[in-house]
Amino acid sequence: METQVVVFEVANEHFGVDIAAIEGILNLQPITQLPHAPEFIEGVTNLRGSIVPIIDLRKRFGLEQTPPTRETRIVVAFLDQIKAGMIVDSVARVMRISDELIEPTPPMVATIDSAYIQGIAKLDGQLIIILDLKKVLDRSEKEALPKLPVN
Repeated sequence: METQVVVFEVANEHFGVDIAAIEGILNLQPITQLPHAPEFIEGVTNLRGSIVPIIDLRKRFGLEQTPPTRETRIVVAFLDQIKAGMIVDSVARVMRISDELIEPTPPMVATIDSAYIQGIAKLDGQLIIILDLKKVLDRSEKEALPKLPVN
């Protein structure tokens, strides 16, 4: 079987997510910061009349922060039942990946903090980390998102 994924970059690493979970890809737009939100929540934005939380994947993954560029995008996706935007450095492409090219996460990197990694695909000499969006946030973080202080 094959999986169709959207491939994007964060801190020079390539990540892929199942295209079925993606609602859209937007240019970076104004984000309203929220007091007392978790550190990786950049804030919220208005997406076609809906207020959507925006997650900074660099912060979520504990990576070095850099200023946004012209290539920075917001990938709008469903993280389980919650619609959220994820700030990524750039969106590379949409591609099909054969399931046999996706290897399980190596045991030495399979920690609780990396539970959101579904596997790693090797394509054209490049590694693509396949994310399980249902696990990018833990249960308490998912429960906290709808309770963010949105005015």
